Amino acid sequence: MIDVTTHRPLNVLFLCTHNSARSVFAESIMNRVGAGRFKAYSAGSMPSGAINPHALHLLKHLNYNTDDLRSKAWDEFAILNNPDAPELDFVFTVCDNAAGEVCPVWPGQPMSAHWGIPDPSTATGTDAEIALAFDEAYRQLNSRITAFCALPMASLDRLSLQHQMDQIGQPKAPDESAA
Repeated sequence: MIDVTTHRPLNVLFLCTHNSARSVFAESIMNRVGAGRFKAYSAGSMPSGAINPHALHLLKHLNYNTDDLRSKAWDEFAILNNPDAPELDFVFTVCDNAAGEVCPVWPGQPMSAHWGIPDPSTATGTDAEIALAFDEAYRQLNSRITAFCALPMASLDRLSLQHQMDQIGQPKAPDESAA
């Protein structure tokens, strides 16, 4: 079981290659939805150095505080590079590239799962089509994070919790009843 009796929020790290959209969305959503229970961070294996302007626009539109958001390297959270790194309870990859990369050693032996989301920053087309790609990435992450925050952490053993985390990250099949 995850020790939910600690006197600190559970630390969650969301990883993506560039840390400019999906992982930043996830960090923002988790800090809102899981406020008090979870503290979220985001990072990338090859950070772009800037948050995608479309991601910032959407977050601001949804009334998120974006002042402290920045694109950063996952080295900030690796115990070998930063002895002051927060002890991580969960690590989620949200893009296909980061899922296949060799990750650093994380402090605290966190549980991990892959919640792949298509990269909205590769969207092309009209401004509306690009905005739709960002909206969809946000929607998927919001849905997954909300489901994760609703899990009964105190009553799940690690194996059951891992299964639930993996299930949340699975793409949903189209609703066959709508056909």
